[in-house]
Amino acid sequence: MKYFVVFFFLITSLSASAQDILPSQKVTGFIYNDNTKLPLINVNVININKVRGAQTDSKGYFEIEVQPSDTLHLSFLGFQSLRVKVTNDWLKNKVAKIYLTEKAIALEEVIIKPFNLTGYLEVDSKTIPVSENYRYSISGLTHGYEAGEYSPDAFGKVLGSIFNPADLLYNVFGKKSNEMKKLKEMKKDDTVRKLLESKFDRETLAVLLGIDKNEIPQILERCNYSESFIKTANDLQIMDAISGCYEEYKILKKK
Repeated sequence: MKYFVVFFFLITSLSASAQDILPSQKVTGFIYNDNTKLPLINVNVININKVRGAQTDSKGYFEIEVQPSDTLHLSFLGFQSLRVKVTNDWLKNKVAKIYLTEKAIALEEVIIKPFNLTGYLEVDSKTIPVSENYRYSISGLTHGYEAGEYSPDAFGKVLGSIFNPADLLYNVFGKKSNEMKKLKEMKKDDTVRKLLESKFDRETLAVLLGIDKNEIPQILERCNYSESFIKTANDLQIMDAISGCYEEYKILKKK
């Protein structure tokens, strides 16, 4: 029985290794508007497993590296996002036609509240609210952004998550370490970075990290990032912020 168990684990590990070294293949496809049947230009196609990206051209055409059973995430402004599994049939035929559906967007009423200015600088300067936020320099970008990494209690919050198993950071970083490792891959792919730089909905970022997008502001809050940063930063800035917090978490955990 002992030999059988050893043999079983040996076969399992060899199968997993073989899966890891399988050569990448390319699949191609055309993406169309489900209503008009016209091609969609600049649709974002992300391989969630490999963290690689592509975009459709003027004919709606794209090609991307995959392995069997990889999942592609398709997103385009004004259309419902779609996840597509890479099947053996697709790998065999190499090309597929995919249709995205437009989504109805209801515009909410926006109320703009003006400042009651007097015209006297000394008086007016005291009535305008000022956010006391810290500045954060994010790699790859030319200027800094608000954050709280350097505020007095930031260290305590991250440290607390290591010793408190019920803490959100512990549950996300500790139990989803494989997903967090994707952060490095996300930084390497220019297509993914450009996509995240243009997005503010947290959807693609959440899909890539394998977490609920509602967890993202909670993670950043526990990492002590300011509320204004959480609300206004683009997905690339959010990715770098989570990455920085995760690296800090790993260092503290080792200690």
